[in-house]
Amino acid sequence: MSKIKFGTDGWRAIIAKDYTVDNVARVSSGTAIWLKANFENPSVVIGHDCRFAGELFAETAAKVLADSGVKVFIAKGPVSTPMVSLGALRQKASLGVVITASHNPPSYNGFKLKGHFGGPLLPQEVQEVEDLIPDENTFDLETINFEELVSKGKVEYVDLETMYFDHVEANFDMEAIRNSKMNFAFDAMYGAGQDVMRRLMPDIAFMHAEHNPGFDGQAPEPIHRNLMEFSEMIQLSNGEINCGLAVDGDADRIGLYNSKGEFIDSHHIILLLIKYLVEEKKMTGKVVAAFSVSPKIKKLCDILGLDIKTVQIGFKHIAGYMVNEDVLLGGEESGGIAIKGHIPERDGIWMGLTIWEYMVKSGKSLEDLIDEVYKMVGSFKFERIDLHLKEVDKLRIMQNCADGKYTSFGSYKVQKVETIDGYKYYFDNEEWVMIRPSGTEPVLRTYAESATTAGAFKILKEVHEAFQN
Repeated sequence: MSKIKFGTDGWRAIIAKDYTVDNVARVSSGTAIWLKANFENPSVVIGHDCRFAGELFAETAAKVLADSGVKVFIAKGPVSTPMVSLGALRQKASLGVVITASHNPPSYNGFKLKGHFGGPLLPQEVQEVEDLIPDENTFDLETINFEELVSKGKVEYVDLETMYFDHVEANFDMEAIRNSKMNFAFDAMYGAGQDVMRRLMPDIAFMHAEHNPGFDGQAPEPIHRNLMEFSEMIQLSNGEINCGLAVDGDADRIGLYNSKGEFIDSHHIILLLIKYLVEEKKMTGKVVAAFSVSPKIKKLCDILGLDIKTVQIGFKHIAGYMVNEDVLLGGEESGGIAIKGHIPERDGIWMGLTIWEYMVKSGKSLEDLIDEVYKMVGSFKFERIDLHLKEVDKLRIMQNCADGKYTSFGSYKVQKVETIDGYKYYFDNEEWVMIRPSGTEPVLRTYAESATTAGAFKILKEVHEAFQN
């Protein structure tokens, strides 16, 4: 059997190739060993998203864990990752397990671990679980009867969706959002956010909000190129739809659109959230941001008197701060954002509702609210291009970065370099580029910021040309 490794956010693999019932049982066995070593009466909350055979894989994990002496709480039907994280906290469980591959292509499934505090299990503990995964599955799954485990109380069903729904109702002015004159839209990307959003906002426009385990052949990642239909629907509404919210397959990442159908990136969303929480809700705390976010976020924190901490990429690096310190917001460029008053977990729906509440309470359009942010930090555009390169070329470019060979990229002269996670090169006029290899794919990620979209693409073009030398 192959070695199973956890990446940035859990173990992911292609269904029926490496993601098999046997391998899920192996991961569950390692998880059970870790739980019994670290907790006196261990318990776990398990949920699955809308992917192919989610129920089968969730029940496989439940069988192994329950048969190993771990109390299991399991959700019936698809649930989002934030629901499992909230469930782990509310049930006072030792761990949460989500059967999901998040925003990965439909051929993948995965296994995420959530801490008892309601957020990603911390990196050191994830490593401990990984080290305990056996080389082969020793459980005879056919002889473990799932219904018998339920009847004996070793496995118990829990309604995570209603728990989450009630939590939202208690924390938002949902009546004001539902009854406002503003119109909203939601693209579920065929994912696990669809059912709860129908309950929360039954009268808004919905797209891709039915069960389709193949996601229409597209990765359920809420980035603009995957959301063209949604963008077009908003454009065709001629301003009738004030804001569109999209979430990924397990509903922990956010995508956002203004009334013109223009994509609003995470940097802008983070700035809007900080401004709303501090100025309107009078909240305090530090901001923890991944290395790839815009320096405009530090600029806003300085204006508002907030401390900011920059960390490596991957929400697990943010979660530890949210658990142990007074954190107002934790956010990353890829759409994963968490705020105070909820759980230390990314949650696309929660962030979207916060933006909608901001719009409704202020009576201002999303465009107007962004203009107010620009008055404080200056306007900007951000673009990202992922280069699919041969491994040898990827390694050569990263070695050039390490050796300090890039003192300029075409007409852009490097003024300063930061190396927290990858390489961030700063130019004049608050422009910058970041270069970072993916930890999970044969991809080199390049990110750029400029005053205009054309400016950001020009930076990326000159950087990519420099790579060829």
